[in-house]
Amino acid sequence: MIIKNNNLLLVQRNEDPFLGMWDIPGGYMNQGESPEEAVKREIKEELSVEAINPVLIKQVPGKGFWKGKELPIINSFYLLDIGNQKINLNEENSDFKWSPLSDIGSEKISFDSQRNFLDFLKKEFTFDLNRVRELVFELDSLAVFKEQSFYLAKINGFLATRYDGSKLIGMGWIFPRQTLLRKEAVVEDIIVDSAYRGRGLGRELLHDLIVWAEENRVEVVELTSNSKRIAANELYKKYGFKLHSTNHYLYRIGN
Repeated sequence: MIIKNNNLLLVQRNEDPFLGMWDIPGGYMNQGESPEEAVKREIKEELSVEAINPVLIKQVPGKGFWKGKELPIINSFYLLDIGNQKINLNEENSDFKWSPLSDIGSEKISFDSQRNFLDFLKKEFTFDLNRVRELVFELDSLAVFKEQSFYLAKINGFLATRYDGSKLIGMGWIFPRQTLLRKEAVVEDIIVDSAYRGRGLGRELLHDLIVWAEENRVEVVELTSNSKRIAANELYKKYGFKLHSTNHYLYRIGN
C-alpha cells in the first residue's frame, strides 16, 4: 500500500488473470523469503523503487491463481513509503494511477482479498489531511505534520474522532506498549477544534480511548499534559487520572 495525499497507488494488470483490471503492487513470496523481503523485492521488480519502512496493516484470506490453478492464499498488506522516487513499470503492468481512497470501489479491482481489504482501507484511512494538519497546528503551531507518521499512528494504536457532518473537529490517539511489569497505553494528542471547545468533546474522545484500553486489557493508562492547559488538566483529574510526580526526559536521536 503506497499512499500519498490520501491517494492510493494502483497498477493496471498487463497479464492474466484479470488482464486490464486494477491491482495493488505485490506478488507471491519465494521459498525461504520473509514477507518483508517479498514486499521489497516485488516493489523493486514492479515499480523500480525502494520500499521504505514496510509495516504490516492487515492479513486477509482469499483466492490466488498460479499457472491456471486456483489456490487459497493469505494476502498480507503492508504500508510503505517510496518518497519522491520515480516509478518505472515492468512488463507485468501497463499503467498506474493515484486513486483517492474516498473513491475506492469505483475501479475494477482484481483479487477478492484486495477488494475486501480496500473496503477496510477506505473506511479506516480516508481523511481530509488538511483538516488533520489544522488540528495538529492548533495543538502545536511548530509541529511538522508527516502523512506517513499519521498512518503509522493509526496502525499502531487507536484513533478516536469527532465530526460535524463531514468536517473533522476532534481527534485523540492512544497506543499500547508492553513493559517488563505490565501492559500499558499512552494517550497522546487529544485535540478539539477551538470553535467547538466547551461542548464536552474532549471528554468524549478521552472516554473512547479509555474504552479501547479496557477492551485491549491495558492495566495502566498514562499521559503528559502542559501545566498551562488548564481545561485539559482539569478534565484528566475529573476523569480519574492521578498526577504522578516524576522527571520527564526527552532524547532526540541525531541531535
